[in-house]
Amino acid sequence: MKISTKEMTLVAMFTGLTAIGAFISLPIGEVPISMQSLFVILAGLILGSKLAALSQILYIILGLIGLPIFAGFTGGLSSIMKPSFGFIIGFVFAAYIVGKLTELNKDKKMIYIASFIGTFVIYLFGLPYMYYMINIIMVKGLSLFTVLKIGCIIFLPGDILKALVSSVVATQTIPILRKSRLI
Repeated sequence: MKISTKEMTLVAMFTGLTAIGAFISLPIGEVPISMQSLFVILAGLILGSKLAALSQILYIILGLIGLPIFAGFTGGLSSIMKPSFGFIIGFVFAAYIVGKLTELNKDKKMIYIASFIGTFVIYLFGLPYMYYMINIIMVKGLSLFTVLKIGCIIFLPGDILKALVSSVVATQTIPILRKSRLI
């Protein structure tokens, strides 16, 4: 995959935005509330599938090599052992799927649908990982409902709002970015 300087800059920008989104967080239990998913979805909507996924892969690599760019100003290989790391893995797939859906159909309605699907994809990776880490590795013995409550239910209103905001931002900025040939 050949990447232009402009594309590298856009990838780096969304990697940075995801990191900034991690710093805008509210620590409440095993998974903090952060703005990361907004930027992950926005990356997919603006960059397309491959570049959006690349921005999230770069974000994970930088965090795993030790830069404190994960929520709570953490980083390093030990982050893999945190119950919330599955959500971070989900960022790559969500960004790719959101980008792919909007590449296939550029309709405004698809932007909103893709944003909600992207949010679901993050949960699809995050919740099983969280359940495994909490119950198998940490041996806490929490029920599936309890894991859903602490890893999903309390976050749904905010995640729905973030999906809506990313959709509105994308529908407003994509025409401007295209007109100025930035994307």
